[in-house]
Amino acid sequence: MTVALHRPGAARRPARTVDRTWSPPGARTGTSTILLALVAVLVLFGLVMVLSSSSLVALEETRSTWSYASRQAVWALLGIVGMGAAVWSDRRLWRRWCRVALLGVVGLLLVVLAVGPRINGARRWIALGPIQLQPSELAKVAVICFVADLLAKRSREVHDPRRAVWPVVGVLGVVCGLILLQPNLGTTLVIVTVALAMLLASGATMRPLVVVGGVVVAAAGLLVWFEPYRRRRLFAMFDPWSNASTTGYQAIQANVGLADGGLTGLGLGQSRAKWGYLPFAHTDFVFAIIGEELGLIGALATVALFVAIAFVGVRAALQACDRFSTLVAVGITTWLVAQAFLNIGVVIGLLPNTGVPLPFVSYGGSSLLVTMVAAGMLLNIARHPRAELPDGGR
Repeated sequence: MTVALHRPGAARRPARTVDRTWSPPGARTGTSTILLALVAVLVLFGLVMVLSSSSLVALEETRSTWSYASRQAVWALLGIVGMGAAVWSDRRLWRRWCRVALLGVVGLLLVVLAVGPRINGARRWIALGPIQLQPSELAKVAVICFVADLLAKRSREVHDPRRAVWPVVGVLGVVCGLILLQPNLGTTLVIVTVALAMLLASGATMRPLVVVGGVVVAAAGLLVWFEPYRRRRLFAMFDPWSNASTTGYQAIQANVGLADGGLTGLGLGQSRAKWGYLPFAHTDFVFAIIGEELGLIGALATVALFVAIAFVGVRAALQACDRFSTLVAVGITTWLVAQAFLNIGVVIGLLPNTGVPLPFVSYGGSSLLVTMVAAGMLLNIARHPRAELPDGGR
């Protein structure tokens, strides 16, 4: 007779399991390769367009045509570091620190309102020596991670509005309320759109989402109507020539620039609008310079790049290895694409001026850095697809 010998307690010891939900930096996939190429093209293209659109303003302000472009290049290098860190990071850390990050962002938004410098009538930045940080950009990432974590933890209760929709609405109320006080309606609309897309993707009940969407639209309408400068911008969208020298001036000059570009454009660096005719040509209205210098072909190519990001982002979300990653991918993709088309809609006259930059392309250090970090997070998700997990990622 054979007797099996066991050490005391050996039978009760649980088997060691290997966590395969994360392995730095994951495996290269077709989705991640295409996404990386799209981001690289947009960042490089943005540096070229910032140099072209800001050269005359930079020469007037600093006696160097390279000043804005060189600063943007430094932020792009920092963005590469941030994107690499996001690709190599553990998504479990995103979930572990998302609440702390959200509280930190709320604190920064309060600091902005208290001591932030007023620039062009708004308090949106914190001055840190030569660096200006825009906390509302950080708020986008913090809200995405928090909402994704909350909805992933309550996946079995997502059909109960009290457990899914209303907690998200409460967080949005605090964050967006502080951003509106800056004031910054454009960023608020982007964040709300992102959160609603994530709720929809999570399977939340449609009725409360429709109610929230209706309330947001009504609130945005009231904020526009009862704020004189926003109301003037709205009227300028419908008839810019009625106030051609004031609120309609930017819209008119942007349309003139786009019209001058024709099919193939005036040529890179040959814009006439940037000669003092179009304010903020290197920031919010860089798409007008793209259309003027590169024509309809260049403008459509820019739109196509963001459409491609939409498709690749959705693919990354569908292939994500867990629910949290899926929702983060949905949030980041919605953010980048919605903000891009909001910016383009303003430039071509379909929307009133909201002051949001074109992701990866417009001049703005904190905006470029944060969007590149977000792109790194999306790359991280794309490099860890569900197919690599033996249990299907559950």
